[in-house]
Amino acid sequence: MLMRIAIPLALLSGPVFAECPAAPDITADMDGLIARAQKARNEGAARAISSEMWTFWAQAPDDQAQLLLDEGMTRRSAFDLDGAITAFDALIDYCPDYAEGYNQRAFAYFIRGDYEAALPDLDRAISLRPRHIAALTGKGLTLIQLGRIREGQDAIRAALAFNPWLSERQFLTLPPEDGPEQIDL
Repeated sequence: MLMRIAIPLALLSGPVFAECPAAPDITADMDGLIARAQKARNEGAARAISSEMWTFWAQAPDDQAQLLLDEGMTRRSAFDLDGAITAFDALIDYCPDYAEGYNQRAFAYFIRGDYEAALPDLDRAISLRPRHIAALTGKGLTLIQLGRIREGQDAIRAALAFNPWLSERQFLTLPPEDGPEQIDL
């Protein structure tokens, strides 16, 4: 496993990969998917549309960035969170304007329970892709875990404006006065 990440990290130091290209322009694709999600007849249909969105969010700027993203996601799925974060760190160093690197690192931090570390990454992902529904819902769940219920609900509402069928809508019923204790998500 160490070799799988050592090779991509070593490649980053070479002159061939000195600068990350711009992230793919997915605006038109997302416009269509968001319009479809807003008109979806039920949660199942909207969930399928959300899956399509992931194919665009996970399109890295080049093969090297894709290798790092895939490595991090594979490690995260195996609960090798330190390895995942290392891969996402390398991706962010290489492609600082690619939103999904930040979103995925935030997810790894969230799984680890490091909500304070996840929040700036989510903010950066959203600043790069303001309609990144997963980053918006991730921010909402992270804020809720930090006891900032009202702010978390606002982030979830922002995501629901793009896809009204998100399962995270269930957290809008939490009383905002709940304190900083963690909620079982």
